[in-house]
Amino acid sequence: MKAVIFGISGQDGFYLNKLLSTQNIEVIGISRTEHADWIKGDVKDFNFVSSLIKYNKPDYIFHFAANSTTSHTALFENHDTISTGTFNILEAVLQHSKQSKVFLSGSAVQFENKGLPINEETPFAALSPYAVSRIQSVYAGRYYRNLGLQVYVGYFFNHDSPLRTDRHINQKIAMAIKRIAKGSNEKIEIGDSSVQKEFNYAEDLMWAIWQLMKQDLIQEAVIGSGIAYSIKDWIDTCFQLIGKSPSEYIIENASFKPEYRILVSDPQVLFSMGYRPKLSMQQLANIMMYIS
Repeated sequence: MKAVIFGISGQDGFYLNKLLSTQNIEVIGISRTEHADWIKGDVKDFNFVSSLIKYNKPDYIFHFAANSTTSHTALFENHDTISTGTFNILEAVLQHSKQSKVFLSGSAVQFENKGLPINEETPFAALSPYAVSRIQSVYAGRYYRNLGLQVYVGYFFNHDSPLRTDRHINQKIAMAIKRIAKGSNEKIEIGDSSVQKEFNYAEDLMWAIWQLMKQDLIQEAVIGSGIAYSIKDWIDTCFQLIGKSPSEYIIENASFKPEYRILVSDPQVLFSMGYRPKLSMQQLANIMMYIS
């Protein structure tokens, strides 16, 4: 069996490749940057995508390629990569490989958030260019599903690993605390530490989407744990691991305006397929603090 992963160079691609290798599935990885193990290519190039899918006729296709930021500065990049990339994949599958199962990444931030747990029935809300691109990708998937394709969508809630860059707040905090453990006196500037979100392990969530893809009845599911913690909880947990108090190292920026107060999933549909996360927030902190 074969699988194509667009965006294999990110944390999700890394852990999904690791998972699929345990299932004896040949992985064809696509990355925009040069890499000895993967094919250099761009999902927004239809000719490239079409030729790849026509030649390989993969059993599974995963679309992870994206710049994971809600910033307006990434407007065109995310439109090209997420929206156009989705159309390119689905049209190529329609023309050349109708038996392929296609997974499209969705996001928690494309939903209306009223502070309640979010599930598959929660309305979409186009509050950022990133959300707009994700929403368009989902509707493209639904359209091609009506044409007979097997298209799945997983709406990812926050997930981390040691592979995250430090532009993500959880990794920024973990990396700074590791330096503090080695003697640094730096201060960690953050926004509102009372904001709550999920702290999932990226490898766990790859098993969740594999669970989704192995069945035929459910096409869309929120991918998360349903458990939220505050940024302060994360800070306290990481500092406990080095035996120090966060009080002298943390500076909160009072001018920071968070996008949400809480962002948490209602993963009952996913849980109905037998999935449960393996790692707790505390275990994730231990991995990110001591594995790099």
